Amino acid sequence: MSPDALTQAFVYLAAAVVAVPLARRLGLGSVLGYLIAGLVIGPFGLRLVGAEGEDVMHAAEFGVVMMLFLIGLELEPKRLWQLRGPIFGMGGAQVLGTLAVVAALAVALGTPWRAALAVGMIVALSSTAIVLQTLAEKGPLRSDGGQRIFSVLLFQDIAVIPMLALFPLLASAAPAGGEAHGATLVGHLPAWAQTLAVLGAVGAVIVAGRVLVRPLLRTVARTGLRELFTAASLLLVVGIALLMSAVGLSAALGTFLAGVVLADSEYRHELESDLDPFKGLLLGLFFIAVGATIDVGLIADRPALIGGLLVGLLAVKAAILYAVGRGFGLARDQRWLFALALPQVGEFAFVLLSLAGQAGVLTDAVTGPLVATVALSMALTPLLFVVFERVVLPRLGTPAAAAAEPDAIDAHGEVLVAGYGDFGSTVGRLLSANGVAPVVLDLDADRVDFLRRLGLTVYYGDATRVDLLAMAGAADARLLVVALGSPEQTLALVRTARAHFPHLRLYARAFEWDDAHDLIAAGADGVYRESLDTSLRVGRDVLRALGHRAYQAQRSAQAFRAHDEESLRALTAVRATGDQPYIALARRRIADLEERFRADRAAGRLDRDGGWDAESLREDFAGRPPADPDTPGAAATVAPAAPAAPAAP
Repeated sequence: MSPDALTQAFVYLAAAVVAVPLARRLGLGSVLGYLIAGLVIGPFGLRLVGAEGEDVMHAAEFGVVMMLFLIGLELEPKRLWQLRGPIFGMGGAQVLGTLAVVAALAVALGTPWRAALAVGMIVALSSTAIVLQTLAEKGPLRSDGGQRIFSVLLFQDIAVIPMLALFPLLASAAPAGGEAHGATLVGHLPAWAQTLAVLGAVGAVIVAGRVLVRPLLRTVARTGLRELFTAASLLLVVGIALLMSAVGLSAALGTFLAGVVLADSEYRHELESDLDPFKGLLLGLFFIAVGATIDVGLIADRPALIGGLLVGLLAVKAAILYAVGRGFGLARDQRWLFALALPQVGEFAFVLLSLAGQAGVLTDAVTGPLVATVALSMALTPLLFVVFERVVLPRLGTPAAAAAEPDAIDAHGEVLVAGYGDFGSTVGRLLSANGVAPVVLDLDADRVDFLRRLGLTVYYGDATRVDLLAMAGAADARLLVVALGSPEQTLALVRTARAHFPHLRLYARAFEWDDAHDLIAAGADGVYRESLDTSLRVGRDVLRALGHRAYQAQRSAQAFRAHDEESLRALTAVRATGDQPYIALARRRIADLEERFRADRAAGRLDRDGGWDAESLREDFAGRPPADPDTPGAAATVAPAAPAAPAAP
């Protein structure tokens, strides 16, 4: 490797290492950090990188290909079939609607119809790489809006295929069109033969994934060489990308299809773990290259033009996206997520703009401002997510999905259970098995329908609403079990119930250490962090495996639980006074626990428990509950192992 190449590699890596942590610390996400890094080191910034930027972009685009392959691995064919409606319905409406509106506006501004149609196709696409990466970081990828966003992006990847075919037809000169079209191995073939070649390539990917790839991966895995499996993973992705490119298809679309075919493979997780580092590095490089393409000089020379194009583009696409989301029944909060996630122009626009310039469809006077506008729209995407989270979402209140008409509740009982997922249903079934019939509320309509088909009595409704709690008999009930699916909903319900039904004993599920503090401060009687029981069982079994007697291990787990519960409430009391008192008390509680166990070992107290270690009693102690919930102070808290921060006494 030449010194220049090493220097460039050092510059790119250093820019990423400096900019991304800073952007993450500011809450902007890694994507915006990469884009800013590219802008700073690029030819329009510090000029640390320059002419090689286009080559870097082409290499880094392979990160998008890997990302689609890994996403495909997460989607079983059945799940993809379930998304066919959003893919072709919402995706088709978005692409065709944006193309038509933008082309019409361009014609109205005096642009020739061929150029207007080309601009409409370019603008209709969004950035798969930036949107999916940001969704994965922010969390809503698995939400309803996130799944619809993914479906639209997938349709856009499919739509690239006819767009590539149409661009040469829009050319004003036939030679240019022929040259562009002949870039693939099948470009010289008749149209029917090209279609057969495309269908054959897709069929080959599906058949090979089912018949050839799995035996190949099995053979490679038997060698026990991790680096060889990594090489095979890369070979698979590169080979599919080459095949798709050879027949004029999107490499990203082809690798996505291969990922779906291998989604139920026994080697799925190995493929993910081997390819993920390459994907992350190449995507980061891609985002830096995009940032480096932003022509600051052009923006400074023509700020009104670029600013007007950028604002108009984002506004028009967001309005179309919002209308599509509303037309397809998205809830209001998910509709806004949908509209603010996809108004940018995608990375494939750079390819289409280059092709349009070569074919003579667009002039340099048009492509220059468009390139700057596309890059800026991509750079603004993470900021639009921040606007959604911090400005739009807080003003929407309860999501529109919760506004559906709740069930009429005609049953009352001593216990109410809010939320009937895995956690809440376990509590409810245990109560029912012991002759206690809880009144159950859940806001997931599909889950309610499924549970009713199982013969369970579950009512649809938002438990955070005071009127529904009253209808469910909260005024006469003794206990409320809060097992909702998010910390925010849980805290809201605890506060509501404590304010309006102060007699209720509130037993609430917590997700993290901070959630437990908030719930205790809000007045919950019992706070149960969901993984403490499991982690204590693991610790107890590890002690047994190391030779400790059964009752010693059980007693240690019980002592740890009691100390943990005392510590959680003590730390909640000092939490509001600042970090220093909190950390000081946490350190003291940790030291107290260690000293207590050290004293027990030194005094031989645990050894004297050996008389309990009869074979006939081991399973009894292994399954016995640690405390009687009716014992004063015993219902305090159940918590998972504390985080790495000092909040883990």
